[in-house]
Amino acid sequence: MFDFTTQIRVRYADTDQMGYVYYGNYARYFEIGRVEALRSLGISYKNLEEQGIMMPVLENFSKYLRPAYYDDLLSLRVMIKEIPGTRIRFEYEIHNEEGTLIHIGHTVLVFISAETKKVVSFPGYIKEAIQRFFEKTLE
Repeated sequence: MFDFTTQIRVRYADTDQMGYVYYGNYARYFEIGRVEALRSLGISYKNLEEQGIMMPVLENFSKYLRPAYYDDLLSLRVMIKEIPGTRIRFEYEIHNEEGTLIHIGHTVLVFISAETKKVVSFPGYIKEAIQRFFEKTLE
């Protein structure tokens, strides 16, 4: 399993009139997390797009457990629990500064050709970057 954590500071513009993080911002937080997770593996969306590979979101799920507030420092954990094929699934956990789990979710993205808009297998260099996290260790 691939596991990566980054932090996000809640901006005033992220909150609603009640002072909670507006629900639509969690999808943006997920995007920040997955972009940084892939970047940690040496993979960038920009390079993928330059190579003619796009990754549209096929599915987005959020479950709100507790609110986040302005100026909270959130820890966003991103996990890839299975080796991608034509799709890649990212799992998310968001914890507040006290370590309390406040939000969970997942997104599923599909690899498509920018030219044909048809589904393609994920590029080999992504497989190489991710596969090592799924190799079983000998005991």
